Order: sequence, then C-alpha cells, then structure tokens
Amino acid sequence: MKYVKLKLTIVLSFVLIFSFQAQAWHDQTHLAICKVAGFDNHWFNNTAEAEITPQMIFDQVEHYNKRSKIFDSEGHLPGAIIASLRAYDKDLRSGKYARYHLVYCAHYIGDLSQPLHDIAYDDFNKEHHNANDGIVEDTILDEPEKIAKHMYPISLSNKDFEADLAREIARIANLSRKLGYKLRAEKRDMTKQEAYVQLGHSASLLKAVLQHYNKTPSSIKGVIK
Repeated sequence: MKYVKLKLTIVLSFVLIFSFQAQAWHDQTHLAICKVAGFDNHWFNNTAEAEITPQMIFDQVEHYNKRSKIFDSEGHLPGAIIASLRAYDKDLRSGKYARYHLVYCAHYIGDLSQPLHDIAYDDFNKEHHNANDGIVEDTILDEPEKIAKHMYPISLSNKDFEADLAREIARIANLSRKLGYKLRAEKRDMTKQEAYVQLGHSASLLKAVLQHYNKTPSSIKGVIK
C-alpha cells in the first residue's frame, strides 16, 4: 500500500497526546495504524456528487469497521470520525485503554481534507490520488507554520458536541469535495498552497476535538495559537 500520506502530517503532529516524548511515529508505524484501523474503507466514494450533510454523516456511523460489499465500495470516512470518538468514550467508561481511538480519529480527520477522498473514485481520482496524498510530504514536517497559518477556531459545545462536530465535518468535506471537482475539471493536482489550506481545515478540527477531550499537548499549543 503506497500511502505516505497527506494526512500523515496531521497524525504525526498530534500523536503527542499519547505522551511519547522522544519522537513521532515513523512512516511504517503509521501505515500499520492505517491497516489496523481498516483504512481501506475510510473514504467516501461520493459517486452521486451529493452535498454532504450532518444527517448523512450520522447515517454512516453504524457502518464503522463493518465489512460488506456496499459499505466497502461506498466508504464512510465522515462517519468514521464520530464513530471512533464514540468508541473512545465507550472504552473510557468501561475502564479500557481507549486513547488509541483518538489516533484513529486523527487519521480520519486528516483524510477529510484530502479533496480526492470526497469525490467519486473515478479514472481521474485513481490517476492523481497518490500524487495528491504526498504533495507536501517532503517538507511539511519541517514547516508546520505553513499549516498553522491557515488554522482557525472551531467551536464544539459540550451540550451538542456530536451535532456541532457533524456540522463541521460536513462543512470541511464539502469544501474538499468542491476542490476535488475543480482539480478534476482542470485535470491537475493540488498546488502546495492548496494543500496547506486543506491541512489547515483538518488541523483546526482536530485541535477542537482534542480540546473537547482536554488532550491538546502543551508542546503544540506554542505552535498553534
């Protein structure tokens, strides 16, 4: 599986929530996380080119980590974000080790802003997907400020956390979807600047989720205002 990913930046940036102080995951470790997280069906093959709504996201939640021909071909990336957090809450309440669910969630949130993850997996997508996954791979870990400058506050209330989260997931998915259509119409890959903006959406949402769970590490707070 040739996924040295766009979203790798997001996961590596926030994996500090697990208190691994020395260094972040290496690529092969991240790929192992992708595999055990069931990566192969955590996209959204939006063949209908439909506007993504909060209700669509909630409808996908029950499909999380379930195998079927329909779900495997359609995918359920937006719903996987909420489902992974429900799994986190459930394991936390039952006294189990739960924090790895947050890494899964970070992985899915990173995927959310990749524009080719939100449109039909057609010939254009197949041809350009890998290149767009790695558009800033060679430099971005040394230049986190290029993501940070595109971040913005996202409010997720305690009272209506899932509803607020679904609304924000839908908003980012639709922004990403529209960029995907633009890339397809122009028959090109993202520019690095477009990738930084997209990563800013993912980082902003992930920061809001981590703040909800009081998991934003102090080492990141200094970089991401």
